[in-house]
Amino acid sequence: MVVNLSKGFLLVLVALFAYLSLLLVLPFFQYVLGAILVAYVLYPAQERLERRVPPAIAALALVALAIAGFVVPLVAVVAAVASDARRLLENVNTDSLEMAELERAIEAETGRNVDLPSALADAAQNVGTVALERSTEWFSTITHVLIGLGLAVFLLYYLLKDGTDLLAWMRELTPLPDDVQDDFYRELDEVMWAVLAGHVLIAIIQGTIAGLGLLATGVPNAAFWTFIMIILSLIPLIGSFMVWGPAVIFLFLTGEPLLGVGLFAYSTVVVGLSDDYLRPVLVDRYAELNPAVIILGVLGGVYAFGVMGLFYGPVVLGALLATLDVVNDHYERLEDASGMQ
Repeated sequence: MVVNLSKGFLLVLVALFAYLSLLLVLPFFQYVLGAILVAYVLYPAQERLERRVPPAIAALALVALAIAGFVVPLVAVVAAVASDARRLLENVNTDSLEMAELERAIEAETGRNVDLPSALADAAQNVGTVALERSTEWFSTITHVLIGLGLAVFLLYYLLKDGTDLLAWMRELTPLPDDVQDDFYRELDEVMWAVLAGHVLIAIIQGTIAGLGLLATGVPNAAFWTFIMIILSLIPLIGSFMVWGPAVIFLFLTGEPLLGVGLFAYSTVVVGLSDDYLRPVLVDRYAELNPAVIILGVLGGVYAFGVMGLFYGPVVLGALLATLDVVNDHYERLEDASGMQ
């Protein structure tokens, strides 16, 4: 009775501190998931570097590489968008905005006399008022993002530096035989790489290929729309068509039908066929996931985990399937071993 009471007390403590720890993690859950994802991708490189340099130096170098890999593309996209916006503003001929004629046309259609300069000034004032009212909220959001990114960088460093010890601790804590754990982690590793190679990597490649078509045909803000197409390519049945389709229409409406036809042909053939050629090459090495698992995981993952759900949603469903495979292979043996004890 005393033993059961002690075990129950320990379980209550575990549940209590687990709940309190969850409250601490939830405000930065997206950043924690991001750090875990990047650490998983970089861990093989960490293991190789540790053969030549201390773990701390290897982890620091990989964190610097990860920051550069995130910041440099982001700065490039922002610079490209800002450059396109500046050129657009420079090409606007303010003299051609004949307010008087526009006011007369509005009056002829509606019968109302409109003072456009005053209306525009009032609108600008309203926008300024709203921006001032929201400034505190924006400052809070920016502060949260900066703290979250800093936390993600620190987590990434320690996940890489102490990753081996963390895995050993997890294996020791898990009440399963070593061979069963080996099967489980192997299945889970295959699922993770299947999602990375067959889902994320292909989306990056397809979005980039589609972006080259936008750049070649002179579509404005090609760098920004390339980034959007990479994100959309993570969602099955939607993909980059949501961007290059309207871009084709834009080219036709702006008097560039040949460029529109060229972009349509390029996007349909090259971008479309890239999936057929890349997916077997990249996915056949790992566990294949049914497209239904991918789309359900992506859409459900976004609702459950936010942006990181684009990756973790399919992983969770794939991990469930992997766990069921391990249970199917070892359940009877584990049940017999438990009965013998």
